[in-house]
Amino acid sequence: MQDADALYLRTNRHPAVAELPTTEQYISFDDIYEAHSRFDDVYAQITARLLDAARRGESPVYAVPGDPLVGEATVTRLLPLAAQANLPVEIIHGLSFIEPCLAQLQIDALDGLQILDALEIAAAYHPLTNPALPALLAQVYSRGVASDLKLTLMNQYPDTFPVKLLHAAGTDAALVEALPLYEIDRSPHIGVMTALFLPQLDALSSFQSLQNIIAQLRSPAGCPWDRKQTHQSLRPFLIEEAYEMLEALDTSDPAALCEEMGDLLLQIALHTQIAVDEGEFQMADVLRQLNQKLIRRHPHIYADVEVAGDSDKVARNWEDIKRAEKATLAGSSRSILDGIPKMAPALLVAYRYSARVAKVGFDWEDVQGVIAKAHEEWGEIFSAESDAARALEIGDLIFVLANWLRWLGVDDPESLMRSINAKFYQRFRYVEEQALARGLALSDMSLAQLEAWWQQAKQLEK
Repeated sequence: MQDADALYLRTNRHPAVAELPTTEQYISFDDIYEAHSRFDDVYAQITARLLDAARRGESPVYAVPGDPLVGEATVTRLLPLAAQANLPVEIIHGLSFIEPCLAQLQIDALDGLQILDALEIAAAYHPLTNPALPALLAQVYSRGVASDLKLTLMNQYPDTFPVKLLHAAGTDAALVEALPLYEIDRSPHIGVMTALFLPQLDALSSFQSLQNIIAQLRSPAGCPWDRKQTHQSLRPFLIEEAYEMLEALDTSDPAALCEEMGDLLLQIALHTQIAVDEGEFQMADVLRQLNQKLIRRHPHIYADVEVAGDSDKVARNWEDIKRAEKATLAGSSRSILDGIPKMAPALLVAYRYSARVAKVGFDWEDVQGVIAKAHEEWGEIFSAESDAARALEIGDLIFVLANWLRWLGVDDPESLMRSINAKFYQRFRYVEEQALARGLALSDMSLAQLEAWWQQAKQLEK
């Protein structure tokens, strides 16, 4: 450093700068940080200046805090560019921020410690951490960064989760500050040498933990029942768990919903592990395809499509992209009705079919046309010549009624019918309770008495 043609500092706002050799050749890049709001722009300009200096024949020394390959985006950006320009680079390793932080925390990094950039976490919408493992987040250099960081982390960790802020690790001013997550941006000690330590949330709080348990259950030393399952044998459980989740949604019970979502997720994890065991695909493939699909179908977020807050336009774009995807996969012979699962509840399929064809103009001009068609189908029920034919006509009427619901703005006929069924359940439960209170069997009651209690149940609802 003393013999350098030019000594460049990424920043002079660090206590180590006071210990450097005295020279007139210090060139700090702090002015670049002040001139740009995006770190990518900062890193690009720093890299460009260093490469220009080397091309001019200088032998520049670039000094960074800690180790050049720990938390130094400019260095990792510089190395391939220097190689392309045939410029030799010598790296002199130093002590990173990690070792002093480990000493302050008195923990072993090999216990699964995740080391991440707080700026990347703060800019995300959900933490990129595995909550079943501890994490050390560097560059919590301001209260503004800490504020953005805690908002992201609180998507995964409780607001009161106990964390530690590490200030000036490795210096005489080192400080460990224990506090709840929601308070980290209130610390008066935050500075350029602040990091955040997140302990393990708990061993069973991550998606990876679920995958490990399922893989163990499916292993030769695992559970005989889980080992013998196949994609086909699990079909009824998938449907059952989906309906139980719908029931939890209808009851507006968060605890029940949380449990049923776990049961449904179990089915996905089991199917995926079966696929892994059979060499079909892995969970990474499932997640990658899903993420790619979400990005591809939201060009107004991830590309340059404008929707100006129009949710209807978003829905149309989604359907257009889906059709284009399907056409690419299977050619032009596909129907516009393809993609609606035929195994879904029949009422829902009828509704979706009618909605899909309506988008290409195959629909009544107004609701009166639907009503007229319902009257027509009603008449055909009574003109049918056999019970079998009459049953088919009733089916036609149900299909028309599903269309009518769409015209009435009912987006989910299945939820409507579940509410009707729930209403019937409650009313008949009242009838049962009345008979039970009198020590009577329902089969011994007259229809008139049962009807009277039924009407009482209706009045109580009102």
